Amino acid sequence: MSSNSLPYLENIARHYAVQAVMNDREGNYGEAVKNYKNAIEILTKIIQLYPENPLNTIYKEWIKQYQKRIRDLEHFRASPLPSAGSVREESYDDEIEALIVREKPKVRFSDVAGLDEVKRALYESIIYPTKRPDLFPLGWPRAILLYGPPGCGKTYIAAAVANEIDGVFIHVDAASIMSKWLGESERKVALLFSKAREVSLRDSKPVIIFIDEVDSLFGTFSSEIGGEVRVRTQFLKEMDGLQDKGNEQKLVYVIAATNKPWKLDEAFIRRFQKRIYVPLPDRESRRQLLKLYTSSLKLSSDVNLDELADSLDGYTASDIRDIVMSAHLRTVREFFAKNGGSGDPRPITKEDFVEAIKERRPSVNRELVKVYETWDSKFKAV
Repeated sequence: MSSNSLPYLENIARHYAVQAVMNDREGNYGEAVKNYKNAIEILTKIIQLYPENPLNTIYKEWIKQYQKRIRDLEHFRASPLPSAGSVREESYDDEIEALIVREKPKVRFSDVAGLDEVKRALYESIIYPTKRPDLFPLGWPRAILLYGPPGCGKTYIAAAVANEIDGVFIHVDAASIMSKWLGESERKVALLFSKAREVSLRDSKPVIIFIDEVDSLFGTFSSEIGGEVRVRTQFLKEMDGLQDKGNEQKLVYVIAATNKPWKLDEAFIRRFQKRIYVPLPDRESRRQLLKLYTSSLKLSSDVNLDELADSLDGYTASDIRDIVMSAHLRTVREFFAKNGGSGDPRPITKEDFVEAIKERRPSVNRELVKVYETWDSKFKAV
């Protein structure tokens, strides 16, 4: 697969980030720094190669968080470790404040092709209760788990929810919660929820705490230490608190996303009242994606989007965007070779798409899809 494929780069960046957290957890700080830097390098490349990618604002936030964790780790390695009690609570507050995404990705539900069941569940869980809480005397779900293959839109649709309700978007990952000081991480988790409730009341807006790659933060590991168990316990306690009667006026939601739901223990899974599978796009979704991605491009009359959608069975949304980009790039490459940049490229033909598909195989294999479907049949709650 081409190293310029967006899903390929995103998967590599996530791999480095997760590996960095694992190194961090094990106290291997030199390797952690190296992997955080690798993740930053790949995310920076994504932003440069795909400037119109609506998730770039999220990726910029990730880069800031990884850079901060690198600074912390380099400081830890260069100086004696302070005790947890010597760290001022104000510094925690500043760190949590920094997690708030000030410039949300400019994406709404209308920009998300397909995923109708996912949208319906999110309307019923978040959007309707936020607009008319009086219609929900029995309460409503505050915690939603999105799971499925990478590249299918989990982060994208979480950002869309925040825009639909004009909410505050707090992005959290393992790098922003991990701490070297015993007892500090669980306090960070408590402060995270406290800050979310404070912001919701202060700004009179709903707050979405989005936890990406939740399995790397709250999954179960064979080498767990007591501190990690306490962090998970604190998080479960805070999630239980979201449903308390006294919190009805505090519109705080947790949306967690994972590519590996089977790494989560059942106690954690049960806290999510909605557990929603974000699958590979079906035929109609693929057609909508093709229509969306080609809307600003010039197509030849021999391009049939219905036929093209049939040929892309098994491809993720990110894969399909890369196919369209590759087909378009063929016309641009030919245009500069023949005309030197004068005039306009020719329309994209059916043959351009055929060749692009030959060069790019689906990023998710069928065996993995079956694993998701099996887990979905056991834990689904829409």
